[in-house]
Amino acid sequence: MNQNRNRAVVMAVDDDENILTVLEARLENAGYTPLLADCAETALEMLADNMVDLIVSDVKMPGMGGQALLEEVSRSWPHIPVIMLTAHGSIPDAVTSIQTGAADYMTKPFDGHDLLQRIASMLESNPQKKTVDAPRLDKDFWGGEAPAMKKFLGLLGRVAPAEANVLLLGESGTGKERVARIIHENSPRSGGPFVVVDCGSTQPTLLESELFGHTKGSFTHAVKDKKGLIEEADGGTLFLDEIGNISPEMQTRLLRFLQERTIRRVGDNRERTVNCRVVSATNAGLQDMVRSGDFREDLYYRLKVVTLSIPPLRQRMEDVPLLARNFAAKLCEEQGRTPVEFSEQAMKRMMEHPWPGNVRELQHAVEGALVFCSGNTITPEDMQLEILETPQSGDDSLSLEDNERKAILRALEHCNWVKKAAADELGISRRAIHYKIKKYDINVPE
Repeated sequence: MNQNRNRAVVMAVDDDENILTVLEARLENAGYTPLLADCAETALEMLADNMVDLIVSDVKMPGMGGQALLEEVSRSWPHIPVIMLTAHGSIPDAVTSIQTGAADYMTKPFDGHDLLQRIASMLESNPQKKTVDAPRLDKDFWGGEAPAMKKFLGLLGRVAPAEANVLLLGESGTGKERVARIIHENSPRSGGPFVVVDCGSTQPTLLESELFGHTKGSFTHAVKDKKGLIEEADGGTLFLDEIGNISPEMQTRLLRFLQERTIRRVGDNRERTVNCRVVSATNAGLQDMVRSGDFREDLYYRLKVVTLSIPPLRQRMEDVPLLARNFAAKLCEEQGRTPVEFSEQAMKRMMEHPWPGNVRELQHAVEGALVFCSGNTITPEDMQLEILETPQSGDDSLSLEDNERKAILRALEHCNWVKKAAADELGISRRAIHYKIKKYDINVPE
């Protein structure tokens, strides 16, 4: 994460290690904070974690490539200017980059002083906001005192103002729909509609019509034209809950929409353009579904331009007292009853409970306790909490960051802490593993 926002942050993206080294030295000498990525995929991950003022990227790179990176930045972070580096004399590449949204281009080999002058000129003419406003939150539900939650809210504050598609990961009861609404309300699309689609509870045979709409007579009972929920979200945010439940056919149709930004109603031949941001959520292991062939890999990467993992309540137990008191105060006000307190034993009982149902379970537990509470103090008996053997921590965590950190640690240990070997085993680049080691504060023995 960037700590010193008095220095402009410039990201350099190139698969040539020598060029990255040169760019790093020049940027530091010019007073900038450099961020280095050796592929477009790593660059996108770093953009989700850092505030970046300008990007310098090569065009020709393995994998996603510089042109696709430019397209994603232009769509998701349109305020960030991009300078593209292209091979000498490759005018078509340069023209394509400018048409896609690049602020400028330079041919290799480039003049370092010229590049720094262009960077300075762009930053001067395109001053960026150096701080991110904290997202507007319902403190009754979020709390936010625990380190895990503070970190999550910091990421949320950076993600919300962007245009990138977001994949929310979290256990049941962590508040994924609330997070999606916060993203919408703190984005440039806040004036548009916020449309929720529960892919888990909608029958597969009906989901196509619900999402894409239909024309009159396209099937039995289609007595009139109907606008689909994707079309309803035009200009706003579309929230796809439990995205892992959609059928292979729906995956194909959804992928086409995300690529083309057009839809076709069931029974209609006309294409309709829809401009909406897509936020999706799941408590299923989408990566496992991709590996097993049950979920399209290309759709997965379209949905997870930015990934946010909502911490389960057991990982932020510091928030339990605040949340419990907030829930109790709000419920007492709604019910017109005298405010209540929690006994020391009741609070201890709550702090020992694993909360498998997360914040939603805590909210319901407080609501139930008020029913049984005969005075103004809630006791352990009023809480009606079941004694469960669910572990409060360990390998069952659904946190993407926890699991990624463990995977990196296992690979490093298996490869005797040789970073290049661990990167090869994980299928990521050397620069990517260096970034993740720093991101997760992993102590690598000398």
